[in-house]
Amino acid sequence: MDAAERRIVKFTAGSHGLVHTYELSIPILLTVWVGEFSTTAAALGVVVTLGYGLFGVGALPGGILVDRFGSKPLIFACLAGMGGSFLLVSLAPTLPVLAAAIAIWGLTASVYHPAGLSLLSKSVDQRGTALGYHGIGGNLGIALGPLATALLLLAFDWRLVTAVLALPAVVVAAYGVTVDVDEAGPDEAGTSDDGGPSGGTKGEVSLSSIAADTRLLIAGGFLIVFAFVTFSGLYYRTFLTFLPDLLGDVLGGLVDVQLVDPSSPYADQFDVGRYLYVAVLTVGVFGQYLGGRIADRVPPERGLIAVMGVLSALALLFIPATGAVATFVAVSLALGVALFTVQPLSQATVAAYSPSEARGLSFGYTYVGIFGIGALGSTLAGTVLTRAGPRELFVVLAVIAALGALSATAVARFATRRD
Repeated sequence: MDAAERRIVKFTAGSHGLVHTYELSIPILLTVWVGEFSTTAAALGVVVTLGYGLFGVGALPGGILVDRFGSKPLIFACLAGMGGSFLLVSLAPTLPVLAAAIAIWGLTASVYHPAGLSLLSKSVDQRGTALGYHGIGGNLGIALGPLATALLLLAFDWRLVTAVLALPAVVVAAYGVTVDVDEAGPDEAGTSDDGGPSGGTKGEVSLSSIAADTRLLIAGGFLIVFAFVTFSGLYYRTFLTFLPDLLGDVLGGLVDVQLVDPSSPYADQFDVGRYLYVAVLTVGVFGQYLGGRIADRVPPERGLIAVMGVLSALALLFIPATGAVATFVAVSLALGVALFTVQPLSQATVAAYSPSEARGLSFGYTYVGIFGIGALGSTLAGTVLTRAGPRELFVVLAVIAALGALSATAVARFATRRD
């Protein structure tokens, strides 16, 4: 990569990390908010559902705006909205104000994935490697963001902590000012006179333009790509939702380790299972890098067939591996690597099977599938664990991964590449 491309990667990776830092700091803060606002877990659950729901469904309108106004302005809006929302959280005097702040976070954060991924796919020649580094930024936010929030809460008041969390958004936005963005990148067929995408007038948003871009996507078989990303989202959310508790239950029966004084109000955030959970998310960094490198060397959809097969096999090995600490940790970490290897391969596949003039819209649909429909994985996991148990849950995960491998095979055979 040249210097300009490296700056784009750093800017988007930093922004991606912050999106997930804010996303996963919210559950850590719930413990404090129950007492602070004299409310119930059910009421706070509604507040969080509002924010997370907007985070998912907002990706589609976000993608439409990206195709009309460009990625960089939308990323700046995302950073400003996320930082401002957490500053508002720190000042919130009542539960309705807190709900409004979380809703602002969800709405502004929702535009990031279509904006950041569209920018990378258009502006960097080594697309797969760039997507891998971008994913590494997200993984660091997923793994270290909530841990940093919990550690800060041990020493400082929650209002100060949330105000401090707003500052990184300012830093990343300041760096973004120095980034020179040319969205008419290596796979671009052409641009209009004003520098906008050749498929539409920059700044124009209409039902007819959205419908035309959607028909353009469907004509190339994008529905098959959408089926794959939905299966990958279901696997992601089904696997991760109850993973901390599952890891804690297994390790609790194998080892006896107390990391924090049990009387601490945040003691449940520091059991050994949660440390393994952070490790599973952290090794995903290597998966992101691996997936990015694979995407630059082979057609990404073919890489997905193999990786989804690996995820299916590892799901079936999870329960048998619980008999000993070494095998259990090894399979858990292998799942972390394989799970996040999927992401850059999946993103490269979306880019390869969507025209550049509808790239933002394609990623908008993608993240509705991953975060919107994929969110049903939480319900699926909870239902299976309630009615059956962990063994059956991992059989379900193996089936989802197998269906993902089949849909990736269908992409390779029946969809039309647009690069």
